[in-house]
Amino acid sequence: MICVSICEKDIDKCHAIIEKTEISEIRLDMTDFGDDEIERIFSCRKRLIATCRPLKHSMDKQMEMLKKAIKCGATYVDIEYEAPDEYKQELIDFAHHHECYVIISYHNFEMTPEVEELEEIMKGCFAQGCDIAKIVTLVRVNRDNSKILSLYKSPGRLIAFGMGDLGKITRIVAPFLGAEFTYAAMDEGDPTAPGQIRYTRLKEFISSIQQI
Repeated sequence: MICVSICEKDIDKCHAIIEKTEISEIRLDMTDFGDDEIERIFSCRKRLIATCRPLKHSMDKQMEMLKKAIKCGATYVDIEYEAPDEYKQELIDFAHHHECYVIISYHNFEMTPEVEELEEIMKGCFAQGCDIAKIVTLVRVNRDNSKILSLYKSPGRLIAFGMGDLGKITRIVAPFLGAEFTYAAMDEGDPTAPGQIRYTRLKEFISSIQQI
């Protein structure tokens, strides 16, 4: 399954993308949607992830936006691994009360730590109460890909892949190793992370492998 990460600021275009995909991530920190637009998006009865990275909003504003999305029907909420414990716990409790799955995500935009550290981070995600752990790191050398993909041998619901050009292969093979889903960029517009493959292209890659 492929999740399209959406940063489209036009709500009608955003809806059009959502309608064409199985699951979409709405980057609330990049879309600038207000309460009415959040309600309209997350009430559409599609599988949606509510994400608000700490790029420009205060913790209180992030909390407010994510709670609004959850109340309106988000299927998943993505919470930063590095977020304060009180913030995480409040959102986790709120999400579970509203039957919304929790993704706790770790991002490293500089490098890929060793396997032992990645495994500890993954365990930490589950210990904090997530339903799905997400581990995403920058791939600098090909060996980093094997470190990331080795995480799929561990129990638990997981999304793990690498960023950057060298990490693209992990986005393609992750679903075959047990990932809940993998992430793609919109077919048009800006990607939300380095190395994201366009949705249609990624769908073609995965389909071609399935036919082998």
